[in-house]
Amino acid sequence: MTSVIALEDVWLKLGATPVLSGLSLTLEPGEVLALLGPSGAGKTTVVRLILGFIAPERGSVRLNGAVASADGRVLQLPEERNLAVVLQELALWPHLTVAGNLAFGLEARGMPRAVREARIADMTRRVGLAGKEDRRPAHLSGGERQRVAIARALVLDPQAVLFDEPLTNLDVSLKRELLALVHGLLKERGVSALYVTHEPREAVYVGDRIAVVGDGRVVQTGTLDVIRASPANEFVRRLLNDLDWSGVAAT
Repeated sequence: MTSVIALEDVWLKLGATPVLSGLSLTLEPGEVLALLGPSGAGKTTVVRLILGFIAPERGSVRLNGAVASADGRVLQLPEERNLAVVLQELALWPHLTVAGNLAFGLEARGMPRAVREARIADMTRRVGLAGKEDRRPAHLSGGERQRVAIARALVLDPQAVLFDEPLTNLDVSLKRELLALVHGLLKERGVSALYVTHEPREAVYVGDRIAVVGDGRVVQTGTLDVIRASPANEFVRRLLNDLDWSGVAAT
């Protein structure tokens, strides 16, 4: 089976600073892969590489088996990659309504109005925003804005969604609620997703597999049970050590 996304021996420096040092990972069809690591480990750089905003100096990025970027060249433009992203900053269009934010990408793809409106109605219902389609982001709560960002990504029906620390700075109860929403929608729709986080609990909750990244490379990849039973090194053990395992279930 061909991986939806594959990074193969990727190396990258920003200025004189090494950011990625031989990083490799794969995202399989229908899988949620949690990319877990501390701040500065290179996680957001991985997202930018996959989106096609930058190219690896060495190594390659493949999408469904085709080389999208390699050895300093972007071979497939970002708008050609059929990917969606949910960022920490959300990046909603402030002058557009909820429906307008969801419609933006669909209009860019030339989707007929009737199909577009049906998709938007279905997605706003699924994320709990039915009846709020005409509101602008400034008139929504923080949790509702998060739901708009999630809906805007999923309404495109992309081949994969990239989540880059989407729930940072939220309170615990809201974070738990939105994690359950994200996990449920991804599994219901069979969407492949890369979920980037520095929080072990988020990675454990949402990921089918976890890829632990440190010093610019993937240190260990596996299911929660495998990593817990046999951490690759002290860095991995310490990363998961502070997590209260009571009430944490592998997905």
